[in-house]
Parts: sequence; structure tokens; C-alpha cells
Amino acid sequence: MIGTERARRRFRYDAPMRILRALGIEREEEAARNLLLTGRVACFLTRQRERIGSLADIEFSVTSQFGEDGIIDWLIERLEVPAHTFIEFGVEDYREANTRFLLQNRNWRGLVLDANERNIARINEAAITWRHDLTAAAAFVTRDNIDSLIAGAGLTGEIGLLSIDLDGNDYWVWERISVVSPIICVCEYNAVFGDTTPITIPYDERFQRTRAHHSNLYFGASIAALRHLASRKGYVLAGTSSAGVNAFFVRSDYATRLEGRIASTDPAPSHLRESRDEQGRLTHARGAARAGLIAHLPVVNVETGKTVLLKEIDPLYSEAWLRAQI
Repeated sequence: MIGTERARRRFRYDAPMRILRALGIEREEEAARNLLLTGRVACFLTRQRERIGSLADIEFSVTSQFGEDGIIDWLIERLEVPAHTFIEFGVEDYREANTRFLLQNRNWRGLVLDANERNIARINEAAITWRHDLTAAAAFVTRDNIDSLIAGAGLTGEIGLLSIDLDGNDYWVWERISVVSPIICVCEYNAVFGDTTPITIPYDERFQRTRAHHSNLYFGASIAALRHLASRKGYVLAGTSSAGVNAFFVRSDYATRLEGRIASTDPAPSHLRESRDEQGRLTHARGAARAGLIAHLPVVNVETGKTVLLKEIDPLYSEAWLRAQI
């Protein structure tokens, strides 16, 4: 009887928790379905816009961070991209990414990479990997291994979209990619590095943003550096997110399809205030003051090949960017 009473108590106490957990899963799935439906409605509305002032006009987020979902969908629609494949790296656990909505909404197939094995395990355990043709692999991406990682996943030749967000060697890795030819390239730029000079961090295979400098502001490349590289690789800037985080490049043979459709492709500065102190606490530095925190650190001018300190570049920002950051 004692055992039976314990079992009853255990059932009485545990059953509500099991029910709540089940309801939590169901509610989470329902919320995800509703969010996806809302995204599809947004797609229907933005796809009707044949001409826009800038990419900011068609931004919306379902699973992206700063409106990239809307931009990507609009570009794909206008460009009539035939290759329904993507590659994205730096995805963490893929809950927030530039290609997740693309995977779910258009049912493209793709490859995602992240250095953290736990993140990749979470992705591979999720339903999204069997509901869609998604390959997730753990790898610390470098300029020397990126082509083999892509080819090893069975992707070569033309693909629809490449998204790069490494918070570090973005420039150097994109420079080395040759095994695939994306129609659209999305690459994060560091707006703190300004818009006047094509600069990037010096290449360091083991680069980690937080270890490089506690402020978290020393990483990646300037928009000028990415435009320089894009031109060399045969791409044209279509614009950036209004948050001043991601730049969108279109391969030259497809870029003609956008002629007359985007009034301004000028890159946007950033108002992000993500700086941190040595204890990892947010300090909310803004505008040009952010560059002062990392002014003593080296950057490489990708046109000249020279390494200089960030503070030696003057001016770092154009007048337009300075006005926008005030």
C-alpha cells in the first residue's frame, strides 16, 4: 500500500508537469507555424514591389536577425534564381539564421556549418533536419579548409545563396571560396571600421572575436573591403540591411536583372551598441566612439596589403556616415 500511495503521489505531482511540458512543445510548434504563416504573408506583399528605394524597404524577419528574410526573398524573386541551394556558416544552433526561413518557406536544400559541436548536435536532433534537406556539420572554418568542407558536403558549381557570418575572418574566407559560384552572397561587415577604407583584421586561423578584444568590436571587414573583394570576384553590391550589419551582393550576370529596381544601394552605418567592458558587461558605446575603443589594434588595407593601426586611418567615416551616427 505504501508503494501504491507513493505512486499515486508521484502521478499526482508529475502528471501536471508532463502535461505542461507537452503543452509547451505544442504551443512552441503552433507559434512557429503562425510565425511562418506571417512570413509568407509578408513575402506576398513585398514580392509585389517591382521597384524599391533601398533594401530597407523590403526587410522583415521571421528567423533572421535584422530583416534579412525579406531582403533574401525579394532578391530571389526578382533575380529568378534557378539554383535552389544555399550555404551558411556561423549559424550557432540555427534558431536565428539568414537561411532558415528560406529552407522552410521555399524548401531549398542547404549546408550549415558552426564550430560548436553542441550547436550542430541540437540542429541534427531537431525536426527541421528530417523535414528538409539540411546538412549540418561541426567545423572551425578557415580559408584553407572552406573549399574542402563545401565540396565534402557534395556542393559544387552554381548555388543560389552563400551567407557568411564568422565574426572574424569573413573577408579572408570569402576570398578563398572557389568550389561554388553563388548567385547571391550575404556577408556581415563591421560598420565600426567605417566606409572610407578597404580594411579587415589580419588573418588569424584561430581568431575568436571576444578573445581578440574584450569590447567585441574588433572583427571582420569594412564594407569598402567587401566591395573591393566582391568586384574582384564578379559581384555587385545590391545594398545592405538598415541595421548596418549585412551586405548583399549579386553576381554580375544576374545583377542586370536589378537595373532600375533599387534606387539606392548605399551601405548603411550601424547604430548597434554592443560594446563590452573587460568583465563582459555592456557599455553601450555609440557612433564614432566605438572605434576609439579599438583604435590601437592593427588592420590590413586589402588594396595596398599594408598593415596599419585603426587610429592611423583618417577619415575613417564619410561625412554621410558621421551625420547618420550622431
